[in-house]
Amino acid sequence: MQFPESWLRSFCNPALNTQELAELLTMSGLEVEELRPAAPPFSGIVVAEIVTAEQHPNADKLRVCTVNAGGPEPLQIVCGAPNARAGIKVPLATIGAELPPGEDGKPFKIGKGKLRGVESFGMLCSARELQLSDEHGGLLELAADATVGQNIREHLNLDDTLFTLKLTPNLAHALSVYGIAREVSALTGAPLQAPAIASAAVKHQDKLPVRIEAADLCGRFSGRIVRGVNTKAQTPAWMVERLARCGQRSVSPLVDISNYVMFELGRPSHIFDLDKIHGELVVRWGKQGEQLKLLNGNTIEVDEQVGVIADKQAVESLAGIMGGDATAVSDDTRNIYVEAAFWWPKAVMGRSRRYNFSTDAGHRFERGVDPALTVEHIERITQLILEICGGEAGPMDDQTTQLPAHQPVTLRVARAAKVIGMPLTQAQCAEVFKRLGLEFVEGEGTLTVTPPSFRFDIQIEEDLIEEVIRVVGYPKLPATPPLAPVVGKVKSESRRAVHALRHAMAARDFYETINFSFVEARWEQELAGNANPIQLLNPIAAPLAVMRTSLIGSLVQVLRHNLARKAPRVRVFEIGRVFLRDASVLESDSTIAGVNQPMRLAGLAYGPAEQQQWSQRDRQVDFFDVKGDLEALFAPRQLSFVAAEHPALHPGRSAKVLLDGAEIGVVGELHPKWRQGYELPSAPVLFELALDAVLARSLPQGQGVPRQQAAQRDIAVIVGESVTHDALMGAIAAANEGLIRSAKLFDVFKPAQPTAELKADERSLAVRLELLDEEATLTDERIEQVVGRVLTTLGDKLGARLRG
Repeated sequence: MQFPESWLRSFCNPALNTQELAELLTMSGLEVEELRPAAPPFSGIVVAEIVTAEQHPNADKLRVCTVNAGGPEPLQIVCGAPNARAGIKVPLATIGAELPPGEDGKPFKIGKGKLRGVESFGMLCSARELQLSDEHGGLLELAADATVGQNIREHLNLDDTLFTLKLTPNLAHALSVYGIAREVSALTGAPLQAPAIASAAVKHQDKLPVRIEAADLCGRFSGRIVRGVNTKAQTPAWMVERLARCGQRSVSPLVDISNYVMFELGRPSHIFDLDKIHGELVVRWGKQGEQLKLLNGNTIEVDEQVGVIADKQAVESLAGIMGGDATAVSDDTRNIYVEAAFWWPKAVMGRSRRYNFSTDAGHRFERGVDPALTVEHIERITQLILEICGGEAGPMDDQTTQLPAHQPVTLRVARAAKVIGMPLTQAQCAEVFKRLGLEFVEGEGTLTVTPPSFRFDIQIEEDLIEEVIRVVGYPKLPATPPLAPVVGKVKSESRRAVHALRHAMAARDFYETINFSFVEARWEQELAGNANPIQLLNPIAAPLAVMRTSLIGSLVQVLRHNLARKAPRVRVFEIGRVFLRDASVLESDSTIAGVNQPMRLAGLAYGPAEQQQWSQRDRQVDFFDVKGDLEALFAPRQLSFVAAEHPALHPGRSAKVLLDGAEIGVVGELHPKWRQGYELPSAPVLFELALDAVLARSLPQGQGVPRQQAAQRDIAVIVGESVTHDALMGAIAAANEGLIRSAKLFDVFKPAQPTAELKADERSLAVRLELLDEEATLTDERIEQVVGRVLTTLGDKLGARLRG
């Protein structure tokens, strides 16, 4: 939230400078994110009145003005602004004045000049030249009662500071200048000046019929008719200035008044053109198929989950969020209906995000707006309307259905002292609550607080403890050493750290990416085969509406993002949580009933297998490259890969990953259907593994150096095309009697044309066997016996024969 310091000090003016005030707010939980001046530095600029404005003799677009700047004699100024005319008051940069720094960072000095043969003793300024706004269509016209010769900084109160607060969602009561002033008063003890709100004189008895059909949407609805307003009136300069310093541009007097009261008191409101309302207003939930054109020009479709205000013909407003275009006020408006309501936060929460926009009104209502002051705030709006636009006010119409019941909360002083970590007395806690305006009843060692209507955040004892310490002051907390020695927890060596896994993935040339846990329903349907994902009740964006059960969709989206930015080679991984329906999961402090939330490691490789270099040709990454990455990641543990199908992966180029016989994940190439569906030039290779299995590791076992020398034998066997590497190694393992130390496939041969030895459906596989007997030297006879058994087993199990 942004606001000017001067507006805050009009309600509460503590004896603190700007920096001290900012520090106080930050240390009380209202973080000051930014402080910046309301205007850049400049000097020598005063209020001046144009006495005469004559056409320049040598230029069509220039005028020679006689200007009264409060000096003994008028000044001659040559000016090219289209609105330069006699009688207006404007800023004048006198000779020697310094304008705000330009793009080069240096101030611009004004000197005596000559334009087309006519001398000019200064410069009349626009708002843009003073860097007060981007408006540069002409001179900045000042109020008619501005004092000639007065410094422009003093006249426009430019020596002001703009505060920007970063408020957490529980601080709804501080979403207004008066709300922040109320906090400053409680923190400093400085008096609080409440705005003077007088009831408007009732000039007629007209009321607009209003029906509240949904008590769970609207708890209170107040409104009144004001007739005969002048919507072409000028918004006062002081209001325009305050709105601008809150980051809100001036629109029209009625809109400006509504916005002003929202920033002042935290109450969003809406003003209808009364003559455009048909019969009555009905506050209800929407109906499927109803449409509404909003003030921002968007046409939306509502349903039973969205609150609306409707008349007898159509929906006229999105409840608590934005008004409709059909009943918007315009220059032709003469009669208006002013509305202020209490909308239940849960009824407004997330609705605007369904339509991909947000509003200041929705931001406040979904956090909670005081339901007790709707009438007072309409009186404030009416007061400003009558002052600026004129008109005649009608009687107040106030309807209440159901308001929040604030339950008393008890603070135990001893408990507060223990949580805060410093001694506290009951008198100190009582003083804090008095300063905050909280009603309470004292007991023996306790204070029971009934939260006021504007405090939606006080619900449990810890909320009151927080109020106590932030008013007492966080800087007063003592530096207390721990009561027990801090001992680091030793992690088991059988499990590596997640950070070590990140380093291992980075060493394999993968970059880490972090993605949302909520994803598009399409990803779940297509890439995870999940037709019933867990739905989000309040998605941050309409497409991201479900919780993911796989990380693959997130990585494919990362790939698309990189390809859109012309990245030729992408290797990324993510360590994240997935969300699976599981009825066996019970509710606990770390689990949610019915939802299993395991951690996964997933990766994606796309493009060239290696970085481009002169010594080798570019080759696209394939299944075996990623398989090698996984084997290196798990070494010295051995993985096995079995052909399998997965909704996201190519049916002939994917496998499930097994560790010690248990399935831990999948690896494979993206399915051609999804490669086309997600508009990818070629298919990436992906994997997804259970994180627990990746983090587990076997401890090294000590082993003596062999006393005997190992022997190696190479065999080449002819097998059918269907024989896999795993089947070959499995058959060799079955023939092992303890002498075969390792077996490695080092050659695969298939001739271009069938031969007498190798048929069309056969190939030759060459395997190197390493044999070792720890106790005795191997003889040729024993070696030949082992090799013979291997060949016999291969022949029996795989139909293999020794290649000649």
